[in-house]
Formats: sequence, structure tokens, C-alpha cells
Amino acid sequence: QVQVVESGGGLVQAGGSLRLSCTTSGLSVLDYVMAWFRQAPGTEREGVSCVSRSGEYTDYVDSVKGRFTISRDPAKNTLYLQMNTLKPEDTAIYYCAAARLQGDGCFIDSSTYRHWGQGTQVTVSS
Repeated sequence: QVQVVESGGGLVQAGGSLRLSCTTSGLSVLDYVMAWFRQAPGTEREGVSCVSRSGEYTDYVDSVKGRFTISRDPAKNTLYLQMNTLKPEDTAIYYCAAARLQGDGCFIDSSTYRHWGQGTQVTVSS
């Protein structure tokens, strides 16, 4: 059974950093496309970043480019999201997601992903 569990959220001041982790079981991050999504109150879930099975391809939503970095540790079957220069508008619940897809690419489209975690809250104060 595939499970993904997020951790690492918290309260941080604007300009600060956080690193989110997504620990997985029942899958290998080398076989799955992995992604981060977020959802702020009153808004739809938004794709933040994704990484392909090979790790060669990544994608980011424009609002986080240059500030966030997605990575993974295959030995630990863990996905990360390093978030720097955080802004109040980054405040949201952040979700990890996994999908087993053909080919080597990634998509920050929530309909692509079958396996989801429960989320971790990130709050950025101004």
C-alpha cells in the first residue's frame, strides 16, 4: 500500500526558509513522478513543483521559481521541498503527491496524481 507523509511545516517570518519532507512507503521514488501542491484557505489546490522518475526533469509554478527547490533521496525514498525567501503568500497547506506514469516527465496537474498525503501547514508571517 502506497503511503506518503509530509512533515517540516511550521511558522516562519517572511524571508525565512523551511524544508518540507515527504516520506514514502510502498513505492520507490525512482518509479514514481513526485510533486508538491499547496492550498490556501478559500483557494483551489495549486501545483508547486514536480520531479520526474529519473530526476532529470523538474517543473515549478512561476511564483516559486528561484526560491523553491525540489529534490529527493532515493536511498530514503523521501522527497523534499526547500523553500527559501518565503513570502506571506506562500502560506498554505502543502501536500505531497505521487503518480506512476509512463515515460520520463512531470506535471504539476493535480489530476495526474493518485497518492496524496494529509498535508503540512506552512505559515509565513509578515
